[in-house]
Formats: sequence, C-alpha cells, structure tokens
Amino acid sequence: MLILGLDPSLSSTGWGVIRAEGARLTHIANGQVRTDPAAPMPQRLATLAEGVAAVIAEYRPTRAAAEEVFANKNAQSTLKLAQARGAVLAACGSAGLAVNEHAARLVKKAVTGTGGAEKQQVAAMVKVLLPGVAVAGSDAADALAVAIADAHLAKPF
Repeated sequence: MLILGLDPSLSSTGWGVIRAEGARLTHIANGQVRTDPAAPMPQRLATLAEGVAAVIAEYRPTRAAAEEVFANKNAQSTLKLAQARGAVLAACGSAGLAVNEHAARLVKKAVTGTGGAEKQQVAAMVKVLLPGVAVAGSDAADALAVAIADAHLAKPF
C-alpha cells in the first residue's frame, strides 16, 4: 500500500510517499510544494492544489493522511493554515483519494514515542525508520512522519 503523508502549510506544504507492507516501511519520495508569498491568496491555494495533484498523479498512492488542524494563538495564522489545508484536501478529493486525519501529538507519539517531541526529534526518527532517506526539508520530514503514523494507526478504508 502506498501512503501519501501531507503537512499542509500556505508557504510550504510538505509531502511524503511511503510503501507499507505489514510492519515494513519503505521510502518512495518526498518534497515540498512552495508558494510565492507575494502572490494573491487564490493563486497560492491553486499552486498548492496543483502541486499535490501532480504528486498524486505521479505516485498513485492508495490513501493519504494529513495532520488535523490546530488552533494557533493568532487567528489569522489559523485561518491561512485552514485555507491551505482545504486546498490540499480538495486535491486529494478530486483524485478520489481518501484521507485519514491525525492529531499532531498522535503523529509525534507514533514516530518518536512522545507526543511532545520537537521537530528535530521527529526528523531524526524519520531517518531511522526510513534508512537512507534524503529528506527535502522539515516540512517533508513532517509529512513522512504523518505517513508513518498513518501506516501504524489507521484502519484500512
């Protein structure tokens, strides 16, 4: 089964594709879809949707997984994250791809053993769990962590 992990963000949405065969996980690919901060919001959201759609078309995952939205102290940041997340999930929906959603603390716990892990700890464990992986950046590492957590936590569709 191929799982697409997603870490939505307006500036840089991370993605990672893994193969899960029982307890064995294999890295397939990872990357980031970046948007131009000077571009209008509709264009940025279209860039995210098109970028994720291209990843889905290339790798043909069985399912996808994304972190659940969380509330920031800054309402404007939460709104922008929700819009980016909507564009990413819409790309999955357009491709007929089901999406599991996981809380960030649950993803961290599944990958590192603790729900309060720092980004660096998550990235380090991704490299341990997917030996030889060259991670395209912190957003891609987070996306791979989401995919790994989904492989362990989710019930098949």
